[in-house]
Amino acid sequence: MKTIIKTIRENIFTPWGLWLAILGLFLFSALIAGIAVFWKGLVITNLTDLVPWGLWITIDLSAIALAAGAFSMCAIVYLFGLKRYEPLARTATFIGFTGYSMAMMALLLDIGRPDRFWKSFVFWNTHSLLWEVTMCVLLYFTVLLLEVMPIFASFDWLRNKYPKLAAKMEHMHHYAPVLAIFGLALSSLHQSSLGAVYGVIKARPIWYRPEMSVLFMFTAILGGVSLTLLASMLAARLTSKARINDMLIERVSQVLGYMMIGYLYWRFWDWLAQTYTYEPGRTEAFEILTKGQLSFNFWFGEMLFGALLPTIILLYKPLRQAPLWRMLAFAMIVGGVVAFRFDTNIVGFLAVIPYIPGDMAVQYTTYTPSFVEWAAGLGIIAFGLLAFSVGAKYLRIVDHRLVSEEHEPVMVKAGEVVAGD
Repeated sequence: MKTIIKTIRENIFTPWGLWLAILGLFLFSALIAGIAVFWKGLVITNLTDLVPWGLWITIDLSAIALAAGAFSMCAIVYLFGLKRYEPLARTATFIGFTGYSMAMMALLLDIGRPDRFWKSFVFWNTHSLLWEVTMCVLLYFTVLLLEVMPIFASFDWLRNKYPKLAAKMEHMHHYAPVLAIFGLALSSLHQSSLGAVYGVIKARPIWYRPEMSVLFMFTAILGGVSLTLLASMLAARLTSKARINDMLIERVSQVLGYMMIGYLYWRFWDWLAQTYTYEPGRTEAFEILTKGQLSFNFWFGEMLFGALLPTIILLYKPLRQAPLWRMLAFAMIVGGVVAFRFDTNIVGFLAVIPYIPGDMAVQYTTYTPSFVEWAAGLGIIAFGLLAFSVGAKYLRIVDHRLVSEEHEPVMVKAGEVVAGD
């Protein structure tokens, strides 16, 4: 009995054990909520005909955006030949695989009839942007699965138990340049098409504009790269299994700062263009976004903390070179991307035009996620945190020593800052 108690104390009553226990509670709650949704249907949620896309689609859009670091970093490493950034591509690939897994979980709950998901792969509707998005998700997820095989092959248990299988999985690394090309094409199509899905819906005037594809693509690249850098720095400070090269991260963060200038310009132009004329539905929804119930999200979540302040931090060298300030900038960019996806998704539903002949009066509606939606949504987020935690601890997904010696050999302990070449 004493031995059992000692084992429990050594394995559970530790920071790692408590972290797993907390995530386990959220996952268990999500499991119960998911079963309830599958059993009773979407009627137990607060989704309606006017607001059919709510919290789950926001999580889906955010997870896909923050997974975009995979194709961005893989393109830099394998297509542009910047091999020194290969360790960051390894981290980004694992985050991308996790993010797309989270997105598919959210969609499984949201589509109402998950048993019919296969129909889009059999009955092609080539005129539908949602069909194109579905195909790109499936194909790009397959690419990500192939790209993470060498990472899973580094698991000691797998190498010891099934050495031949581990060797074959590790061999997939030789196809990384080819996979990077397919990943870049499919993910670019997917990220831009998500914006296009909103941009072609004329019945929601605030969405109906051509720049939606560009905004979705831009925010995905910024958010994905920022999350990769933030997760790497956090992992190095929380576990001794993670090794980082701070100078490598600082170089990428400077480029990210310049990209944020372009995003600020584009976002400001998009905001200003909607103030020129009055258009039924669009103007009312825009007022909800800038002056109404979503105004705090827009001005503070998106513009101030999500774009302006991190841009200043990343471009001002003394702040950028301070790890804590840099991590804060990455966190704000990630939060800004999530706020942008949330605001974009929700605001289009809150001001509705009935399109009844002779009656063009704009109607307003509201949406608050139900307990079931929150339970399932937080469980999906917990899954993402659990996957990254296990990956950092057992799969060496944050290890900047994993790079050829001719590029940038480093030996960095948790929290240390070591210069590169």
